[in-house]
Formats: sequence, C-alpha cells, structure tokens
Amino acid sequence: MLGEAMYTTIQTLWKKGLNKSEISRATGHDWKTVSNVLKKLKTGQSWPEKKPHPCLLDQHKEKILELIEKGLNAVRVHEELTTLGSTASYPTVKRYVGNIKKRTNIFIRIHTKPGEEAQVDFGYAGYTIDKAGKRRKTWVFNMKLSYSRLDFYKKVYDQRVETFIECHADAFKYFKGIPECVRIDNLKAAILNINFYEPVYQGLYKNFADHYGFQIIPCRTYHPNDKGKVESGIKYVKGNFFAGRTFSNEDDLDRRLYYWQENTCNARIHGTTRKVPREIFESEEKSLLRRLPADDFKMLEGGSRKVYHDCHIFIKRNYYSVPFEYVGKEVEIELSKTLLKVYYNNKKIAIHPRLSKEGEFSTIKSHYPKYKTYSDTEYQEIYQSKMSNIGIYAEQIFFLIIENHSKDWGRSVRGILSLLKKYPKDVVNLACQRALAFNVHKYQTVKNICANGSYVLPLEFNTEEVEHAYA
Repeated sequence: MLGEAMYTTIQTLWKKGLNKSEISRATGHDWKTVSNVLKKLKTGQSWPEKKPHPCLLDQHKEKILELIEKGLNAVRVHEELTTLGSTASYPTVKRYVGNIKKRTNIFIRIHTKPGEEAQVDFGYAGYTIDKAGKRRKTWVFNMKLSYSRLDFYKKVYDQRVETFIECHADAFKYFKGIPECVRIDNLKAAILNINFYEPVYQGLYKNFADHYGFQIIPCRTYHPNDKGKVESGIKYVKGNFFAGRTFSNEDDLDRRLYYWQENTCNARIHGTTRKVPREIFESEEKSLLRRLPADDFKMLEGGSRKVYHDCHIFIKRNYYSVPFEYVGKEVEIELSKTLLKVYYNNKKIAIHPRLSKEGEFSTIKSHYPKYKTYSDTEYQEIYQSKMSNIGIYAEQIFFLIIENHSKDWGRSVRGILSLLKKYPKDVVNLACQRALAFNVHKYQTVKNICANGSYVLPLEFNTEEVEHAYA
C-alpha cells in the first residue's frame, strides 16, 4: 500500500503534466499502481485517512485533562476515574495519559475577570547605549493586565529586586490603579524558594505587595501557560519594537518605547481578544482596579552578602557583625536610611544602626564565639583552673610563667597541659615540682623531665649537672 508521502508525490507530478509512464519511472512504482492513484485523483478522492479508533477513555477526556493539570499521575488518574464508574484498566489509563502528555500544546486556558490579575516578566533585549554612551545589557519589563491585555513596558539595565519593585510601582501609576493579584514568573528577584505551594518571598517584595494591597501568585514550575499572556507580551515587544531598531541613547529608547506602547501596542486589535486593549481597559477594567496608596512605598535596599571569617559583612564600604555560626553563608540584607537588618532563611539574625561614614565597624560582642571575647583576666583564670587541676606544683609554675611572660604565656601553658595526653597528672605535677626546684618554667624543660623519668629523683642536685641536663 502506498504511503501518504508517495501518494502526494504522484499527485504533484500529475498536476505538472506528467503521464503515467513518466510518473512510474520517476517514482519507481508500477504503472498500474500509478494508474489506480490517478483514477482516484480524477474523481476528487484524496489520501484515504485512517478512521480514528475509538477509545474507552475518550468520554472522560476533559476530566483526565483536568486531573493532569492538577498534577495527578496515572495511578491517581486511574483511581479517580474508577470512582466515576470507569472500567478501564490501569495500563490503558497510563497509556492514555502518556499520549496526552506528549502533546505539549494541550493546556487549560486561564480566564480572568476585569481588574483581577496582572502578569509580569523580564525579557532580554540585547545591548543598547546608555546616557554616557556605553553599551549595556538591557532588559525590558512588562506588566500586562490579563483581562484587557493593556501593556506597560519599561527598559532596565538589571534585574535586582529594587528594580523589579520600581517597575511595578511605575506600572501601577500608568494604570492609575492596582489589580487584585500579580502573577510572577519564578524570578530570583522575587522569590527565594521556587515552590508554588509554600513560596518564601523575599522580604522586600512581600512588604511592597502588602503596601499596595495586591496578592502575589507565583507561576507553577513547568506550567508556561500560567504566564502565557506576559510571555506573549515579551515576544511582541522584542519582535515588533526592538527588532531592527537602533537607539542613539537611553533617552531616545525610552521616548520611542513609550510612543510605540501608546500608539501601536495598546492601540492595535489584539490577536486573541480581537479587541483594542486601550478601549477594553477604559470601558471595562479601569474602574475596577484598586486605588493607589496615599504614600509611595519607602524603598529599602536589599540583596545578599557573604559572611566573612571575622563574622562581618561588607555593605556600602562599612562592616557589620553577624553571629559566628553564619560564617561562610549567604545572608539577606534589608537596608534603610537608619537601620540594617540581616536575615538567614527568612529569620532575622542581626540588626545594626546604619553607619554614616565609610570604613567603620559596627560589632556586637555576642556575635563572636565566647572564647574569643574573654578578657585577659578571664582567660588567665580559665587556664589557672586547668593547671590547678593537675596539681599544686603545676599551678605554681603557671604563676611563674605569667610573671615572666605576661604577654605570651599561653603557648607554654598550653604545652604543659598537652603533656596530659601522654602522661598522668601526677607525673606532670612532679615534673613541674622538679622544674620549680631549679627555678625553670619552660615547657620544653617540663617535657624533658617527664620523658627521662627524672621526676622520681631526689631534689638534691649539682647545679652544673642540672643546667646541662635540662638546658
């Protein structure tokens, strides 16, 4: 039996005027086969399409699509269909679900009410020239009202959370109102943890949303239709405004982008709604947007910083301490005109008054480990107690070391304490007694006495012999 491709080839050659023999030679098929195809073509018959094979699950197709959209796997879909009276086996359901998932163009279209939703996203627009004449990477921000399809665009040079917020505020001023919710892509600028069910919003963006009174709705991972409207907006501005255009500087870009937005983008007949976005916005959506707040949002600077090994982070040419257990970790900051707040996993871990000058340190003593904050007296008392625990002679040699080496006594004392790893307390204490008898307080001397066993010898001695033995 001929395949569809060959059937089409014979039809094409016949329309070009070739006869049966010529078509037979060109295709390699017997002239009788070619003749049968031409008879069908002359009667108007096209390629015989296969009749669709009915499936037991076709009657449940809409329900299956709904369950797949909710994230249910084939096992759960089978369970749900069984409760509806379906007698299809699990392998049949699994095969049916697999075939649907292969068709990536199938999705549930999301409809919204006037004033209900806006969608936002960034799109990369290539390099443009800034005011200083420098070529810079450029992005375009888009907020689209989902009902009317009215667009707001703004050119930006970064995707920081501060920029993201400023774009929102400018869009709300352009619309002269606020939608009930804003659907965002899973941007790093807006969300710290990509999780649709329990999103952890960066504090600054969440505070902004609370100030303007809108709800944040993150798009679900691997569900591009959740933000399909704004993605279409990004493609539209890149293909219909940026493509093929050059700009003398950023002022020229801003001016022409606004003109295009007003006179082309929002004034055209939209490809999906077949209506003009500006007209739908003015007549049906504008009055349903929430009012702008009386006061603008007070912008706090945010971002992340790495905690250095000295328990400090570096911000605006100054240093601020953070608890020592966060050394080496990335922390989030919130900087106002008067305060610095530091967060880790959405938990506040430090707060400082903001330093006004440069090169200054704001250090909270408790942020260091306890042993790092002992005074000299406290430190000495700790080691005196440890030497006293060895014995009375060890404590006496401790005082002698302190008296003769007030600034660098620690190394000798810690050396003597380390001898406990190899010798019993009594041995170390007797070694200290013998060293004291010779008015010697060096760690190496005490170590040698322990090693050669002379701590058991009587304390009567010849001075020259001692100096030679323990030098």
